[in-house]
Amino acid sequence: MAASYLPYQPEQDFLLPPSMREWLPEGHLAYFIGDTVDSLDLRAFHDRYAKDGPRNQPFHPAMMVKVLLYGYATGVFSSRKIAAKLREDVAFRLLGAGNYPAHRTIREFRAFHLKELGELFVQVVRLAREMGLVKLGTIAVDGTKVKANASRHKAMSYAHMLQAEAQLKKEIAALLERARQADEVERNLPDMDIPAEIARREDRLAAIAQARERLDKRQREADLERGRDEDDDRRPRGKDGKPKGGRYKREFGKPEARAQENFTDGDSRIMKRAGGGFDPAYNAQTAVDEAAHIIVAAELTNCASDAAELPRMLDAVQANLGKLPSQVLADTGYRSEAVFARLADGPTELVVALGREGKQQLKFDPKRSPHTAKMAARLQSDEGRAAYRKRKWIAEPPNGWIKSVLGFRQFSMRGLHRVAAEWKLVCAALNLRRMCAMQHC
Repeated sequence: MAASYLPYQPEQDFLLPPSMREWLPEGHLAYFIGDTVDSLDLRAFHDRYAKDGPRNQPFHPAMMVKVLLYGYATGVFSSRKIAAKLREDVAFRLLGAGNYPAHRTIREFRAFHLKELGELFVQVVRLAREMGLVKLGTIAVDGTKVKANASRHKAMSYAHMLQAEAQLKKEIAALLERARQADEVERNLPDMDIPAEIARREDRLAAIAQARERLDKRQREADLERGRDEDDDRRPRGKDGKPKGGRYKREFGKPEARAQENFTDGDSRIMKRAGGGFDPAYNAQTAVDEAAHIIVAAELTNCASDAAELPRMLDAVQANLGKLPSQVLADTGYRSEAVFARLADGPTELVVALGREGKQQLKFDPKRSPHTAKMAARLQSDEGRAAYRKRKWIAEPPNGWIKSVLGFRQFSMRGLHRVAAEWKLVCAALNLRRMCAMQHC
């Protein structure tokens, strides 16, 4: 007896118009993002188009925001891939509602509205608080290095810049001499577009000079912060201005020979990569609330050290939610006597490790480092140890999700301000994903 199958007729068209909402299960992330964006204030997006009048017909900003947020929440960051998904993926098609913007349109919308997209992060955090997912009892702060949109091979050390400048000047001088003598030697040389060769080298020389100026400026600012001045004669001085022995290894404002600058993204910095090696990268910071692992602050810096970031993160939490947390947890990278002193009288209790796990340094001179000594005593108490044990499972999962689940390991944008806005966009998308899961758990 022949088997009886359910009807399968792939050539049969629909007799009535279908509803794509029937093709996704109830509680799907696309529904949640669509409904959430409809509740957000998008006036900043609309204001960009208001001056163009009724004749201009761009894609609706709400649709573009939904598609971008859903893309980032599901690990689709490329404008080309998003454009393809709008035709091939049911969830993207539902959010697009029959619109198929080209990848250039998606890319330009993201670049043009990047500031507004980043600012949506605050609205999402406040919505999470209204849903009861943010309590601001205990938060944990953590940083992660994210690769910049820059090539390691398009960077140059300060020493190499000086050598390259000298070499390019010699080559330009030789080409100018060749141009002057072209009539005499032209018959014996292969064809060469001398003006183009000179222009190419001059452009390269100008790029190196600009990179060197950025390094010099950054080093001068760093030296001034350390208390040096242009007339210190490379001799360290005390608070009274008198020399206190020893000598600096380099002149004021002159970078070390190994200091590097990247030509593709000058705001990025060379940072150590997890697992070994170095990349041009940014230091992305997150403050995560204990209640539901919602990221309540997302900031970014091009300084590899975390030591000065705690006050900035707490200021961001207060700006986003109008309130400071009761307690903040952080690893040893945030240890700083100056920061502890600055936050000592605040309403937030600090619990910051003073060494790597299992190698805590708990003996400090109360006279030289009174606030660090107090932190050491706090970490020795039962309450301090119990609080710090929570840090890892609060702070680290969101960064793990961003990198390992969403696959966001490199920025699409270049420049500190653009990259900072993209980081907030990524964190807003992850928050929406978390909020959707918590709503249906």
